[in-house]
Amino acid sequence: MMNRYKCIISYDGSGFSGYQVQPHKRTVQSQFEAVLAKMHKGSPIKISASGRTDAGVHAKGQVIHFDSPLLLPQEKWEVALNSMLPDDISVQSVEKTDSAFHARFDASGKEYRYFLYQAPKRDPFQRHYAYHYPYPLSIEAMNEACQYLLGTHDFSSFCSARTDVEDKVRTIETIEISQEEELVSFRFVGNGFLYNMVRILVGTLIEVGSGKRKPEEIEEILAKRDRIYAGKTAPGQGLYLWKVHY
Repeated sequence: MMNRYKCIISYDGSGFSGYQVQPHKRTVQSQFEAVLAKMHKGSPIKISASGRTDAGVHAKGQVIHFDSPLLLPQEKWEVALNSMLPDDISVQSVEKTDSAFHARFDASGKEYRYFLYQAPKRDPFQRHYAYHYPYPLSIEAMNEACQYLLGTHDFSSFCSARTDVEDKVRTIETIEISQEEELVSFRFVGNGFLYNMVRILVGTLIEVGSGKRKPEEIEEILAKRDRIYAGKTAPGQGLYLWKVHY
């Protein structure tokens, strides 16, 4: 009999070529599945995640599920997995769940955060965890621009041209931008996000904050439904999958 387990995991993405298995590359999925195979005496155990993250992107609350014939209590799973996983992946919780649960298809929303480091000089200890941007930014202008992004829109202009998803309508419930000393944080909560969507939103908002665009231009960019009208894609190291909602 197979049991389905739901896990919340955190990882430092700087040492990975992304979440998903890729030939000859170190990924979160391949590392996790290798540990599960050891626990199951060589039998392969596949994991499914709430979504993929790119190379260098981090996760505080990625959700995965897997099926196993082992019936272990929650704390035993957590201890066993954390003792065998590499230091840059950590299991926060494991729980036995309904066999119908799916980490990706049952997700009702996600929260992402993006961090910008604004010091004049780069900090080598921040380089994998925040995007160094040493130029002036208007937090007020960026927050004004966010008002045009809230609600339900076609976000074609704010996703990678390489995406194969046809329906690009998503709902963003919350965007908050704040600054504490030299760290600027962006918080996005929505029912789903397209490929590179958060990073393109951040890149465009930076252009607003630096005075290259006006806040109201966001409305026009949305209406164009074409990637070429939005800003640059912000680097991956500042992005965190913070939480998945069910």
